[in-house]
Amino acid sequence: MSSNSDIADQLIVELEGEQAMVDFGGKISAAVADVAQPIIIFLSGDLGAGKTTLSRGILLGLGYRGSVKSPTYTLVEPYDLDIGKVYHFDLYRLFDPEELEHIGFADYLSGSQLSMIEWPENGDGFTPQPDLAINISQLPNGRCLIIKAMSHNGENCLQQLQLRGKK
Repeated sequence: MSSNSDIADQLIVELEGEQAMVDFGGKISAAVADVAQPIIIFLSGDLGAGKTTLSRGILLGLGYRGSVKSPTYTLVEPYDLDIGKVYHFDLYRLFDPEELEHIGFADYLSGSQLSMIEWPENGDGFTPQPDLAINISQLPNGRCLIIKAMSHNGENCLQQLQLRGKK
């Protein structure tokens, strides 16, 4: 893993292989747990970029031991973990952002300790500002993650990630 702190509110990480993505998800989970405040993470990237793989690593890092599947068809997968309610959303198949209103999206967010939202751009106008925005792009030999802090809680998470990157 290589990391480069371009500016205080951004971290760039290059990872090789699926296991490296899962392991880095574990680092994100530890940062989220250290902040101890509700966190919303946006996960963006092309189809197959690794959004669900990273989510699986986060969930495993938070103590979940079951199978992690993409909520592409169900829209949301709930998890009741030691840190509290965790929701994994996949808005890929969302036809109209207003659908989020009908499923009680805001209620999910207000009751969660962590919400991970794949394809957040499909919910424009109904998704809040995230604490962390993670853009995943494919490299010839892996993935590049650009992690941006979008709030004070996001800055705290990013700071924890940067400290873990040095270990």
